[in-house]
Amino acid sequence: MRQIASYLLLLISTFCYAQETDLQLKNVSDTILNQKRILKVSDPLNGEKTMQKLFPGNLYHLSDKNTFISWKCKSCKAAPFLDVNGVEGDQMFPYTEGVATRLIANIDYKDSKGNEFKILAFNHSVHDEDGLQTGRFSGGLLGVAKFAKNNNVWEMRSFQPAVAAFGAFASCPTPKLVEIGEDQYALSLVHANGGAGAPYNGYFYLIAGFDGKYQPLMEVDYYSLFNSASSEWSSTYTVITDNNKKFFRDFKIVTKGSYKKAKGTEDDFEVDLPAELAEMAKTKKQFNFVIERNYSFKGKFYKMIDKPIVKFSNIK
Repeated sequence: MRQIASYLLLLISTFCYAQETDLQLKNVSDTILNQKRILKVSDPLNGEKTMQKLFPGNLYHLSDKNTFISWKCKSCKAAPFLDVNGVEGDQMFPYTEGVATRLIANIDYKDSKGNEFKILAFNHSVHDEDGLQTGRFSGGLLGVAKFAKNNNVWEMRSFQPAVAAFGAFASCPTPKLVEIGEDQYALSLVHANGGAGAPYNGYFYLIAGFDGKYQPLMEVDYYSLFNSASSEWSSTYTVITDNNKKFFRDFKIVTKGSYKKAKGTEDDFEVDLPAELAEMAKTKKQFNFVIERNYSFKGKFYKMIDKPIVKFSNIK
């Protein structure tokens, strides 16, 4: 009896494992990339089901909350999209090997008039037969769909299947909503990457609608540093509301952290420092610091204005 039970358990385990590894690609029409598509969804809007309407491939629920849609578009013409890692070049999307699409954010908000909106953010990665996301210096390609509520129906107002790629191991960081003007909203995220065992450098990005499409409008380097044995820092941002700007308001970025000269051991890498700290690091072994930087929208992109304000303490 025990042998039969053991055999059944082995059979079930083998079947479940096969289910998680035998992933099939579903060919879809090139209309999947049509940014003028019309989509209406009854309230309440289910993010997963809506994702499947936008990307009608095969839906898989694997372990560890690994849910994604697997699809391929043979008739689609691939186009290049920026990968901010800058290591492997632009990403050609849709991928010829097939695509795995995951829902990474379901954001609700209201404007000043009480109108309700919802933003769905997606992560595209190259299809993997095991449902994995690989490639240390390959970002997850971000896609965005925006819906507005009209009575009991959510109507898609804008759809951009792909914007740009951020993050490591084909996984885009979860974007967050930020109000940058009067009823003007954008998405922010922190992209971080680094070599195996080395420090991870973080960059702040602001993605907003401009010239008819979502695109990165701000890039702030040295936003964070972690996985270092000697130094670390992190930042916060503030949207300035007292300068009478109706749209694309200014940002203040404050970075706080500590620096300690690396000892050159196997786990202690010398870190890349912002220019504001480089001179101090030439003569001092360690110090704490605060850097304040201000950014203003200039034409098509946010640029730093004035000189950064730097304060040092605990200097040794």
